[in-house]
Amino acid sequence: MSTLLVIVASVRPTRVGGAVADWVLGHARSRASLTIEVADLRELDLPIMNEPNHPRLHDYQFEHTKRWSETAGAADGFVIVTPEYNHSISGALKNALDYLYHEWHGKPVGIVSYGGLSGGTRATVALQVVLSNFAMLGVTSNVEIPWVAQRIAEDETFTSDERLDRALEAQLDELEELLTRLGDRPAS
Repeated sequence: MSTLLVIVASVRPTRVGGAVADWVLGHARSRASLTIEVADLRELDLPIMNEPNHPRLHDYQFEHTKRWSETAGAADGFVIVTPEYNHSISGALKNALDYLYHEWHGKPVGIVSYGGLSGGTRATVALQVVLSNFAMLGVTSNVEIPWVAQRIAEDETFTSDERLDRALEAQLDELEELLTRLGDRPAS
């Protein structure tokens, strides 16, 4: 069984990312081959990168970094649920990624982005550049949710549709396949 970590990248008090993440979690938890964990960057509350050593050294000095390393390192793959802020990703997400290196390296990742007209497309593109530095295995089935605010009900739940559900299922299928193939490789 593989562990998939769903990362909620928005830290705003009035965010919709939690509702979008709940939708992702509902689909992901139906997968028998996956153990699902959640990392909410708002709860993680990492300070701006303050480790004295480069992340490649894996010589973390602070407890917040050690906890984050343990959480991310235990995951076999990731789904990042991210808003688009000013044609890019949130500072909190970039900061969280920059804290670590080995914990990301070579692992599969899917992106669920949301925003206005673009659906977070520009955040996805910006994030792909960052993730490529970690040699992460990006899936081709990214999910982009346009006009996300119109999909949030009064009870703060996300309302999906058939197209978005199919896109998310395709992403999870791809992640499952990658995780299975990686798990079948002999240990080096």
